[in-house]
Amino acid sequence: MRRREGEGILVDGPNQYNRTHTDCGDVTVGVHSELSVGKYLQFVYFSYVYEDCSMSERQLLNKTNLGIQDGLPLQASQGGIEELRKDIQRLMDIEAIKQLKYAYFRCVDTANLEELGTLFHEDVAVHFHGGNYEWKLRGREEYVANIGKSFTSEAIGHHNAHHPEIQILSETEATALWYLADTMWILNHNSRTQGTALYSDRYLKVDGKWQIKETSYERIYEINDVLEERPNLSSHYLGVHGTKV
Repeated sequence: MRRREGEGILVDGPNQYNRTHTDCGDVTVGVHSELSVGKYLQFVYFSYVYEDCSMSERQLLNKTNLGIQDGLPLQASQGGIEELRKDIQRLMDIEAIKQLKYAYFRCVDTANLEELGTLFHEDVAVHFHGGNYEWKLRGREEYVANIGKSFTSEAIGHHNAHHPEIQILSETEATALWYLADTMWILNHNSRTQGTALYSDRYLKVDGKWQIKETSYERIYEINDVLEERPNLSSHYLGVHGTKV
């Protein structure tokens, strides 16, 4: 056990739970200021002091614990033209899933909510496990609304996904692991969070189109900084197109 102190941002909503990690000991939280951005979310800028677990108490980030099983083999079939067609379709499905995830991050960072909603299954399940927060919700409408209230005119998002490991399970189901690298600024609190995480996703093909059915991540590392001054931005897209606060 070791004592940890720091600062960060909590996100709170009515139909999800978001909390600091209290499993490892007592937590003292001092709220500095709050920013309400509509009925869905509230950002709370806080400081914390708690007794941290040893790293051995975190789960191993392997395929088993992340719910990933082997997919169909990536090797050419020995049959005729129909088997070849299925092989090619499997490769096209892998490419389609890559483009789906790339579109997700593009739409998130640009607050393109209309297109973002087309990427999710209507009953999508979300579970994000960060350094000082845990976020759960279900449903396309709720998730898109929360993204819209998070990526405001006082935010900057920079999310990139790398190294996809995609498993095609059937003609209509697939899973994947992604390596996330991201930085998030909340400008009116001079706050910056950056880190990496492993995403584990499940996809369903509905009416010929792949959709995100389940999405979750767990942090590999996370750093929360309070900046001495507001960044000197020469361009700020969300300042124009993000939700006004």
